[in-house]
Amino acid sequence: MFAELLRQDAALIAGIAAYRRHPYARALADPPVVWVEGGSRLLDYGATAPDRAAGPVLLVVPSLINRAYVLDLMEEASFLRWLAARGMRPLLLDWGWPGEAERRFGLTDVIAGRLERALVAAAAIAGERVVMVGYCMGGLLALASALRRPELVRAFAALATPWDFHAGDPARARVAASLLPLFEPLMAFHDALPVDALQVLFTALDPYGVAAKYRAFGRLAQDSARARLFVALEDWLADGVPLAAPIARECLGGWYGRNEPARLAWNVAGLPVDPRALAVPAFVAVPGRDRIVLPEGARPLARLIPKAVLHEPCSGHIGMVAGSGAEAALWRPFASWMSGL
Repeated sequence: MFAELLRQDAALIAGIAAYRRHPYARALADPPVVWVEGGSRLLDYGATAPDRAAGPVLLVVPSLINRAYVLDLMEEASFLRWLAARGMRPLLLDWGWPGEAERRFGLTDVIAGRLERALVAAAAIAGERVVMVGYCMGGLLALASALRRPELVRAFAALATPWDFHAGDPARARVAASLLPLFEPLMAFHDALPVDALQVLFTALDPYGVAAKYRAFGRLAQDSARARLFVALEDWLADGVPLAAPIARECLGGWYGRNEPARLAWNVAGLPVDPRALAVPAFVAVPGRDRIVLPEGARPLARLIPKAVLHEPCSGHIGMVAGSGAEAALWRPFASWMSGL
């Protein structure tokens, strides 16, 4: 047993060392910026298509706590460039780094303020209603925005989006909520939950997975496409964004602690966020191997939205959008749903 532990430790150290010396670095240039507010931008991926995309406009809303470019990770692993090459026009909302003003934002400021103004801008660019697409936490933000401004939204998609935070493993959610008092001194100093604290929080959701993935990476041919993709994803994971303190309190206390979305007790600017009121076609993707958003917690959203299509690929939270199997797991099924709108 002791010899096996030594072997695993050696493999882990070798994998970490291989990652640190790997030469890959992301070099993709951003597409044109078509709207700016504070540190946030709308990036027009329609401009990346060989023939500028003139099809339906998608407003793509990522999470607030990771960089938006996971959806445009690398040339051969870019969900948004793939969609643009097939005639769609994705507009990615890059939230940016929270400045002094953004660190005072609560969820209502984000949704009824910045996101709503980005939605108005996207609809003006489209000249018609747009498709709202939210990834992870961004799906909750997009849902609340679509309910507030239904006249601007023709369809909605939630990709790996949590809804019932106590489904599957309620103890895990309560542990996350219990960390809030420990984070308060950090938030008092920074006006935000720092990146390092967020990394600890998400590592705790799958503590053994970190070591396993580095051991597996050390066994890869380091000049392979799989190795390049691994490094690209790990670099992205390390490139986090602080979360404004008021939002951190609402998410950890209200979502993870009190499970307000699933209890239909979450309100934005006085309006309840009730998926049953969403009257447009919807696509809900729930990856079956998701360890960040448990499938049991994401699936109920599809049952609540009247016109929802539930798609359940056998993939993980990040792998579904940017992994080596993402085209089969999500990109093609999503494009097929779009073609049927």
